[in-house]
Amino acid sequence: PTDMKRQNQSSVVEFILLGFSNFPELQEQLFGVFLVVYLVTLMGNAIIIVIISLEQSLHVPMYLFLLNLSVVDVSFSAVIMPQMLVVLSTEKTSISFVSCFAQMYFLLLFGGTECFLLGAMAYDRFAAICHPLSYPTLMNKRVFMKLVMFSWVSGVMVATVQTTWVFSFPFCGPSEINHISCETPPVLELACADTFLFEIYAFTGTILIVMVPFLLILLSYIQILFAILKMPSTTGRQKAFSTCASHLTSVTLFYGTASMTYLQPKSGYSPETKKLMSLAYTSLTPLLNPLIYTLRNSEMKRALMKLWRRKVDLHTF
Repeated sequence: PTDMKRQNQSSVVEFILLGFSNFPELQEQLFGVFLVVYLVTLMGNAIIIVIISLEQSLHVPMYLFLLNLSVVDVSFSAVIMPQMLVVLSTEKTSISFVSCFAQMYFLLLFGGTECFLLGAMAYDRFAAICHPLSYPTLMNKRVFMKLVMFSWVSGVMVATVQTTWVFSFPFCGPSEINHISCETPPVLELACADTFLFEIYAFTGTILIVMVPFLLILLSYIQILFAILKMPSTTGRQKAFSTCASHLTSVTLFYGTASMTYLQPKSGYSPETKKLMSLAYTSLTPLLNPLIYTLRNSEMKRALMKLWRRKVDLHTF
């Protein structure tokens, strides 16, 4: 009997991602929409990466943070979108144990890194707007490097702890993941073990990784708003205000939907709601970030025009 039990426990060799299979009529439209979203995301973020890398005048913390954010967003998209397009274009998609592990790992890595990067970026803006005179010391090269390193290392640590823990549970079937990707909550529901301890960890982890940066961002922006309101010129006030508003929009979208998903790993919402929330932070945020952080930014536009002209000049020779 023990043999039978052991065999049963490790019987799941692969998972099946259901995606939106109970809405077959939706799948084609969703596929079209997300293919476009994916391509625009790749293009938008690639443009940012190229512009900031090539333009010497943009090698300052604000833009170097943005460069890191774009790298995270491109990676995040590449981890989730191709798989999702496959899920949307087939009835039932099987995904191997190893691929599922890898996808969860990199989702957590880039998701965690993004949380901390957005926090660091808010601190950078806070220092620049609220303490312009001491900004060069508050955000020097060393501080910048530390914040970036901290963001990436934290992402790696979160991913390593959480993924190895989830996959240490036995999976004895069923093997159908009612989701569009191997995110922790839907995979956890298939574990044949008591996951209570893990859920406590996941809850506290989410509070630390998601809510703490979010609160810091809110505080930074509240301070920034007060600083803006004291500005004498109306145009300066409007410009600063619109920049902050757009940042807060993207931040709220990302943190809001991610925390709702990860604060209660075992259900709470219907699987369909979870899928939609997942789409918000896995595909909308990487799409919106380049638009929000650059289109409203005159320096980025100038750099883009400069590169464009350089390219045109090369062709005319």
